[in-house]
Formats: sequence, C-alpha cells, structure tokens
Amino acid sequence: MVTVDLLRHGELEGGVRYRGCVDDPLTEEGCRQMDRVWQHVREDIDVIVSSPLQRCALPASRWAAARGIPCIIEPRVSEMHYGAWEGKTAAQIRRQWPGMLERWRRDPSGMRPPQGESPEELRQRLQQWWQSCIEVHAGKHVLLVAHSGSLRMLLALILQAPIAMTRRIEMPYACWSRAGATQEHAWLEFFNRRC
Repeated sequence: MVTVDLLRHGELEGGVRYRGCVDDPLTEEGCRQMDRVWQHVREDIDVIVSSPLQRCALPASRWAAARGIPCIIEPRVSEMHYGAWEGKTAAQIRRQWPGMLERWRRDPSGMRPPQGESPEELRQRLQQWWQSCIEVHAGKHVLLVAHSGSLRMLLALILQAPIAMTRRIEMPYACWSRAGATQEHAWLEFFNRRC
C-alpha cells in the first residue's frame, strides 16, 4: 500500500491565469500557505514528488533537503499544457475564443485548447505515473506537489470518475488531500484541507 498526500501549490504572482508551462513564482503568501501544510505532514513523509515548475519544485526541494529525504522531480505530474491559452486570463480567452471556455468548464472531454494538450493526454500520463508510484513507493508515504489541473485529474482517476468530474472539484491554493492505493484499488481518505 502507498499513501499519497496531494498538495496544490500556493498563490502566484500575476493573479489567476491559465498556466500550464508558464512558470510564474509564488507570492510570499503562497510560500507561507504551502509551508503551513508542510508543517502538518513533514514527520510522516518518506519521499516528495514534485512537478518541475518552480512553484512546486522550489518548496519541495527545500523541504526534502531539510528533512534529508528524496525529492523526485516528475514531469508526468506537470500541469496540463494550455497551448495558446497559456498566460491568459479567462476574460482574454473568452474574447479570443468565444464560447470555448464555457464548454471547457462544463466538460472538457474531447476538447483541446488551441495548440495545447487534451484532457485525455493529461489523464494518460497521470495514469502512468500513478501506476509506477504504487509499485515504486509501496509501503511509503509520498507528498505530491502539483497543480489544480493535474491534481483534479488524478482525483478523477483515483475515484474512477469521468473527465467531466474534474470541472466539479474545487481546488483552492495550497489545499491538501490524501489518497491511498494498493495494486487492486485506490481510495480518497480526505479532500481539500486548508491550514
């Protein structure tokens, strides 16, 4: 069995935008938000897995070094690539692609931001990572530091839910959930705690 704590990064410089590859830094408050969660879980964690983007990787690396545990930078848990939507606000996307964002927010299944990644592609790479996590980290407590899009999709996988469910999951900055898994099945222990 593996236990995986899922932590979304904290608040970012530049406000709310679609950022899959755009690597904006955390605000000071965003750092504090994440550190508060780390204080709750640090004694339990055996290994940290992080998205490569600095908003996840910098705090994850710092925590791992302080505890003397491994920090694995894992591209498969990166945020969805939003293509032409990258760095744009919802208002900017609505102006340039009328109606598309509304359809996306109802159910992104079968859709793709222009020049971006599809939800099905995101789900596939997360499924590959999840299976390897269960095998490689059996008996361990893992902290996964990632993004709202990738974590929503991972939760849908864990709960065997359709892609449309990802649009019905609230995921505030620095929220923290816990899942468990064996080779046979997975479960959600708690969801979206805040510190």
